[in-house]
Amino acid sequence: MREEVVIMAGGEAGQGVQSVGAILARSLSQGGLHVFADQDYESRVRGGHNFFRIRGSKKAVRAINPSLDILVALNRETVELHRRELAQGGKIIFDAETSRIDLTGPQYLDVPLVKIAADTTGNQIMANTVAVGAVLGMGNFKFEVLAAALKKEFGKHGQKIVDDNIKAARAGYDFTRSHGETIPFPSYRDPLSRAERILLNGNDAFALGALVGGCRFTAGYPMTPASSVLEYFADTGRKYGAVAVHAEDEIAAMNMAVGAGYTGARSLVATSGGGFALMVEALALAGITETPVVVFLGQRPGPATGLPTRTEQGELWFALHAGHGEFPRAVLTPSSHEEAFQAGINAFNLAEKYQTPVLVLSDHHLATSYATIDRPDFKEVVIDRGELIPDKDVDGYADYKRHLVTRSGISPRALPGQGKALVVTDSDEHDEAGHMIEDAATRNRQVEKRLRKVRGLRKDMLRPSLRTAEGAEITLIGWGSTGGAIHEAVEILKEHDLPVNMLHLNQVWPFPATQVINALEKTPHCIVVEGNATGQLEQLLRRETGKTASASIRKYDGRPLTPEIIARSVRKEVNSW
Repeated sequence: MREEVVIMAGGEAGQGVQSVGAILARSLSQGGLHVFADQDYESRVRGGHNFFRIRGSKKAVRAINPSLDILVALNRETVELHRRELAQGGKIIFDAETSRIDLTGPQYLDVPLVKIAADTTGNQIMANTVAVGAVLGMGNFKFEVLAAALKKEFGKHGQKIVDDNIKAARAGYDFTRSHGETIPFPSYRDPLSRAERILLNGNDAFALGALVGGCRFTAGYPMTPASSVLEYFADTGRKYGAVAVHAEDEIAAMNMAVGAGYTGARSLVATSGGGFALMVEALALAGITETPVVVFLGQRPGPATGLPTRTEQGELWFALHAGHGEFPRAVLTPSSHEEAFQAGINAFNLAEKYQTPVLVLSDHHLATSYATIDRPDFKEVVIDRGELIPDKDVDGYADYKRHLVTRSGISPRALPGQGKALVVTDSDEHDEAGHMIEDAATRNRQVEKRLRKVRGLRKDMLRPSLRTAEGAEITLIGWGSTGGAIHEAVEILKEHDLPVNMLHLNQVWPFPATQVINALEKTPHCIVVEGNATGQLEQLLRRETGKTASASIRKYDGRPLTPEIIARSVRKEVNSW
C-alpha cells in the first residue's frame, strides 16, 4: 500500500493556484492523512509562475518531497518546469483547450476543466474546483471529505456558492474515475471522526500560541513573510480582546510595542529583515528601559529587498547583535509548526520574566508552509509574568524603584497607574528610580544588573534536541526550519547504511554551549546544515564552543533545503574523506 502521495498545482499568479492547493491540503488532512504543504510564488500580483505542493502521508511529515505523483498544470509553463519531477507512474492533469497544451502519452490526462465547470454550474471560474475533484477522484478519495472541505472554504459566501462548488468538484471527480485513471492514495482513518489534528501554516501556529500566551497588542507594517501574523491578530485576535495596529512605518510600530509593553500589555511586532532594520533603535530602547517585548522576525533573502517571496536563514547574526550597546535578549528558532506554537507562548514568558526583548526567528519556508499538528491542549498553557507586583501589594511600594539593583538583575515590576507606585524610566542611562544619570559608578551598576539576567536566561533556555544512531560517526547540526528536512535526511541515510546523529537548535541565544559540546563529542565529525551563504551557525558554533565543523551544507538560492539534498551532500562529503 502506498505510504504517501505528492500533488502539485501550478500556474500563473491570479489563476487560483493557492485555492486549489489549500482545498487539496485541507481535504487530505480531514481525510486523516498527515500533511505538509509548501508554496512558491513570485513577488507580483499577476503573472509569474506559482505552485502549491502538498504531501499527504500515513506518517508525520515535516519536509518537502519533490517527487510528484500528480501535477495539475493550469498553464503550459507548469508542464515545462515540473514534468521532470514526475515520479514513475505519475500523472499530469491539464486542460488542452484553455491552456493550449497538445500533449499525449500515458502520463498526461486532458480534463476539460473550464467546459465541465461551465456545463455543471454555468460559471467557468469554478474550473479550479473541477481540478480538485479530478485529483481526488484519481486517488479514489472519499468525496464526502472533499464536500466538507468545500463547505468550510466557501461557507461564508452563501449556500449557492457552496452547492455549485460541490457540483463542480463532483463532475471533476467522476470524470477521472470514469476514464479509469487511478493513483492509489494512502489509506486513512474514518474521515468523519472527530479531528485529532489541525492544519495550519507556521505563521498561524505562532500567532495562535502568542494569542493563548496572552499577547494583547501587536503593531506592524506589512512585510512578507510576517504580514499574516498581523492579519491573524486583526481578525482572530480582535475576538479575544487583542489590539492590532497597522502603523505608518516600522519605526512607529516598534515604539508602539515598547510603549504597550511599558504599560503591562504583552506586546508583539511582526516583521522581516528590512523592517527589522528600522526597528533596531527602538529595540535598544526596550533593552535599556527593561521593557518586555517580542519580535517575530520572518527571514527572507536580502540584502535590501532581495527575494521578497523566497526563504533564507541569513539573519542569525543580525538577530543576535541588533541594537546599539549591550543588553540581554533571547533568540528562539522554532523548527516546526508545533515549536512555532510553543514559541508564541515561551517568548512572552521569557520577555516578562526577564524584562527584556525576545526575538522569534522564523523564515519564509516555515511561515508559509502548512502542516498537520496535534490539536494543542490550551489547558496546559502556563503564563509566567515574572516579578510583576500584585495589585494588593503595590501600595507598599510608595518609594518605588523601577530599576532596583538585585542579585538576579530582575527588578520588581509595577505598572503605570498601579496604586501608589510611581513608575519612571528613561532612554538615557538612569539610576534605580529611573532618573537620568551621568556618573560612572551608577552606570556600571545598571549595565551589570541588566546583564546578570543572562544567567537566568541560560537556566530557562530551550535545550537542543539530540537524536542518536548506533555506530554514527557524524552529527548533523542545524537550526530553525531545517529541522524537518534534516530529520528525514537521517532516515534516508540510515537506509543507505550510513547512520548519523542529529542535533537541532530551537534556541540560539543564549547559546547552549554545554549541551552542544556534549552532543558533538559523541562523534568525530559534525556537518552544519543551514540556509545561508556564510555559515552563520557554523561561525557561532566555533565562537561559543571552540568546535570546528568537518563540513557544511549551505543553500542560499531562496529555496528550502530538502531531505534529498542533505542526504546526497552528506554522502558526497563522506566519499571525499
